[in-house]
Amino acid sequence: MATKPAMIKTEERPAPKRHEPGAAADAMNKVTEVWTNLTHFLTDVRSETRKVVVPNRKEVQATTTVVIVTVFLFGLFFYLLDSVFGRALQALLARLGGTQ
Repeated sequence: MATKPAMIKTEERPAPKRHEPGAAADAMNKVTEVWTNLTHFLTDVRSETRKVVVPNRKEVQATTTVVIVTVFLFGLFFYLLDSVFGRALQALLARLGGTQ
């Protein structure tokens, strides 16, 4: 009785065929497919670019104003929050004898 490794047939891969007429056609089909995909991609990019709307001056000024006001409000908020927590920490440390 043969052992298990001897019973398994090993299949050898056939060597790649290099000079078949079909191999050149397959390569040409791949190149054509890549070119087709590239042209479809560029067509889609062009159509999406046409959909882009540039805001006018009034819209840019309005959104810029909103951003600047929001930044100052958040800055003020965080300044006040930092001051409150800083004073609370100083008071806590003073009670615990950590500061003089």
